[in-house]
Amino acid sequence: MSRVNKDHRKNAEGYNDPTAFEAMKRVKDPRRQLQGKRSKVVGEYFENLISSACDYYRVQSIAHIEKTPEPMKPLKPVPRQPGRFIACFEKAAQPDYKGTIRGGQAIVFEAKHTDNDRIERGRLTQEQLDGLEKHYQLGALTFVVVSFAFQDFFRVPWTAWRDMKKIYGRKYVKAEELESYRVKATSQMILLLSGIT
Repeated sequence: MSRVNKDHRKNAEGYNDPTAFEAMKRVKDPRRQLQGKRSKVVGEYFENLISSACDYYRVQSIAHIEKTPEPMKPLKPVPRQPGRFIACFEKAAQPDYKGTIRGGQAIVFEAKHTDNDRIERGRLTQEQLDGLEKHYQLGALTFVVVSFAFQDFFRVPWTAWRDMKKIYGRKYVKAEELESYRVKATSQMILLLSGIT
């Protein structure tokens, strides 16, 4: 005589038997995985365009600009993999790049890419907004480098980004509205300091 399990979440052997919904929650969505991989590749490409410009400006003694490392806290080493560890972010991200341009002025900026026809002010975290504002108040050159589909590049002054709602009447901006902030780019770098130095 077989026993009927009264707990429907367990099978006859007593193991968990998740519903289809619970099982699907455990399966990774391939569309999300693909989007995540694409976002990572796009982000790395954008960062490489900026890093190439930073290298160029450093070699030309125009500026010394570095990518701000994400503050991470090591939690534990990865077994049998020397030099590798499991870590977590300690706090929200700071502005992406910091440095000094010739003459001694500090420079701090964030970099954002979009494949859409607009970019929203909310793409920056509150900590990034606060960081840019603090640096701006202290006299640093502050801005947001924006890429639209790797076709159009803009150096948006911090005050224009900060006051987007007041200037444009909404918390997003389209590429055509940023025309006065356009910067040139080659296949290897974004000339983000053109017109400044």
